[in-house]
Amino acid sequence: MPAPDDPTGAKSPENEGASANEPSAASEKPYDYDSYYPYDNEDPYSSGGEMAPSALKSEEKPPETSPVPETQTGSGGGEEPPKKETEPAKEPEDDEEEGMLRMSFLEHLEELRARIIRALAGVGVAFVVSLTFANQLWLIVSEPAVAALKQLGLPDPRLAQIAPMEVFNIVWVKLPILTSVFLASPWVLYQVWAFIAPGLYKRERRWAGPFVVCSAGLFILGGLFAYFVAFRFGLVFLLGIGRDIKILPVVSVTEYFDLFVNVTLGVGMVFELPVLIFFLTLLRIVTPGFLLRNSRYAILIIVVLAAIVTPTPDVFNLMLFAVPMCLLFFVGIFASYLLVLSREGKRFPWRYVLYVILAVLAVVAGAGYLAVTKYGYRLVLSWPFLTK
Repeated sequence: MPAPDDPTGAKSPENEGASANEPSAASEKPYDYDSYYPYDNEDPYSSGGEMAPSALKSEEKPPETSPVPETQTGSGGGEEPPKKETEPAKEPEDDEEEGMLRMSFLEHLEELRARIIRALAGVGVAFVVSLTFANQLWLIVSEPAVAALKQLGLPDPRLAQIAPMEVFNIVWVKLPILTSVFLASPWVLYQVWAFIAPGLYKRERRWAGPFVVCSAGLFILGGLFAYFVAFRFGLVFLLGIGRDIKILPVVSVTEYFDLFVNVTLGVGMVFELPVLIFFLTLLRIVTPGFLLRNSRYAILIIVVLAAIVTPTPDVFNLMLFAVPMCLLFFVGIFASYLLVLSREGKRFPWRYVLYVILAVLAVVAGAGYLAVTKYGYRLVLSWPFLTK
């Protein structure tokens, strides 16, 4: 008969021996692991009595902590310091834009007013200088008319004064103003460039010197071309129209000077065509390829403008204006091409161009030498430079 259980929970020695040597009835019954450990019918215990790794699938795992880099660990704790935002690398265009002047609309107006005042001040100084040489300037201006009247055979080649104030207005007011415009043209063009330059890139501001020199030089060159070539031929044609029908040419001072101003300033402005093309290319409005593709339309416009500016309706004087203008148009295309090459970091083959120019000059010089030595021509200082 089995011993009664000890109410204190202690076991008798007999029970201890029995439990140690003989398995109990409960231990003989197979343990249903699947009902308690649903781990895909795998034994949750290893041979050593520990739970197998596959049995830890549903166990709660401690939250994984990302390892702290060694550079961030230390006595101060494992907190990662805030990263400094790296500034993006500046491009060359950004550096150039930093040099551009930023102004408001009113500041632009103030700058424009200041530049206009300075330009007018330069013209005023040139006017005072021209006023002191008014008589000598008039002799120079009236020389084409005197030469044309002499060529037409008039015994007294002089201009006529019609109104009492005519000579004063022309010789002492209008002529010094015209002269001062030509003398002060470099200063005026510099003020124009100084107003535009703050809106350009740094690499484009270096064109200030060439812009002023070329613009003023072309303007003065156009005035000289009008004075020595275009105006003289046109004047001879106009004054000689009525010679065969018994008309005596009498030219007033006012009419002559107005025609002189129109032709001189018109041709001077036309000679600024290369600068205009270069400036449009500088502002990326046109390209050399675009100008070459549309050159036929440009030539048509040039001929129409030459017909308006030319004081005579004949084809010869029209060509005197149109041909130089067309040449200046292609010179402007060449200047814009040099600008594009400079932007792309390329160089123009100046050495080969110099060789071509020297070859052309050698051919011209050889032709002139043959014309003088074998065909009896002689050199003169006026067009066409070779006469018999």
